[in-house]
Amino acid sequence: MDLELRLLLTGNELMSGVTVDSNSALIARKLEPLSLQVCAKHTIGDDRDLLCAELERLASASDVLIVNGGLGPTRDDLTAEALAAVCGVPLEESAVALAHLEAWSAQRGYAMNAANRKQAMLPAGAAVIPNAVGSAVGFRVRYRDCEILCTPGVPGELRVMLDREIVPWLGAQFPAADRVVITRLQFFGIGESGLQQLLSEQCPDWPPHIELGFRAGAPTLELKISSFRAADERDRLACEQRVRELFGDYIIGTGDTSLARCVVELLGRAGQRVATAESCTGGLIAAMLTEVPGASAVYEAGVVSYSNRIKQQLLGVEAHTLAEHGAVSEQVVREMARGALALSGAEHVVSVSGVAGPDGGSADKPVGTVWICWGGQGRLRARQLYFPVARKLFQTMVAATALDLLRREILGIEEEPRYFRERVLRR
Repeated sequence: MDLELRLLLTGNELMSGVTVDSNSALIARKLEPLSLQVCAKHTIGDDRDLLCAELERLASASDVLIVNGGLGPTRDDLTAEALAAVCGVPLEESAVALAHLEAWSAQRGYAMNAANRKQAMLPAGAAVIPNAVGSAVGFRVRYRDCEILCTPGVPGELRVMLDREIVPWLGAQFPAADRVVITRLQFFGIGESGLQQLLSEQCPDWPPHIELGFRAGAPTLELKISSFRAADERDRLACEQRVRELFGDYIIGTGDTSLARCVVELLGRAGQRVATAESCTGGLIAAMLTEVPGASAVYEAGVVSYSNRIKQQLLGVEAHTLAEHGAVSEQVVREMARGALALSGAEHVVSVSGVAGPDGGSADKPVGTVWICWGGQGRLRARQLYFPVARKLFQTMVAATALDLLRREILGIEEEPRYFRERVLRR
């Protein structure tokens, strides 16, 4: 179905660059499985007259208009007021929205104030879109044969509202004869060009009606396999199976999964625990793991031993080891790992020590050098890698690599990953 679907994002913070828009990408991505594509995106500041003009113009040209932002409690949150003016209806206090606000406030232990109550004022006749996360409900009105859906600008609230309310509603309102069916595979340890080349070599007969899409990120790579007709579903599944056979060791999961989530789930299924000992990453590995719900069942302990003194006192790294080999060395990360295992009693461990930069490098250990140790009781392995990138990206890549090596350890994957060859330190 050729549907005219547009986005209208509001907020001075978007226009000034203080906030970078990620919501439009989120909306487009959530709508893709419905075969609904965004044909245009518009962004404007917090100006009532301009907002009214854009709402009028876009509603006249669209079948669906998703408005994002402007539902908050402050004077510059103008979406409800402007849409009511455009539709020629008054603002009315919604009993449903008010009840939501009262419950939301009570759960947080404070009384709703007058500013919050503004969020219950909606255009007369608007249908409420529940918000399971935040204070501002969304709402829907029909104007000039256009369905206008107003959504909160907070990404976490928008995501939940899309998943639970908007996507199911749009799917029911605008059914398509054929839906896009997508498998999103998350990879780590192989680059976009390398994956593309290997696919071309290993799958020369790839069906033209099964679409491949690549999205490189830091630290993972997403491969999207899409079919557009029900009759093509068998071919899509066959292609997915072929990709899994070729690159299974590098696939960490599907959808929006992460390395940390993968590790937490693997440890949970095995009934095992992990400990971390970090220097150059400053606790980032621990943060990634504990961000995953359920991590408390598998994450036992973490030590951020940034100084040599703490490496010695908490992890038992020997003074002579530090003096002879330096903090960024195989010997030190092995002793860090042994110390973390002894301290925690965990079955698995990962430790890292490196030169994040921009200062501190040497001829033998330039900025970007890192040693990673991983394994468990009775078996530890260590490897030197090289990430000559900016400090923050260095820390992200080191933490992700450490988690991937832990993933491989838990799964019993013995084959060395490609990045052991690609990330060697060349002198």
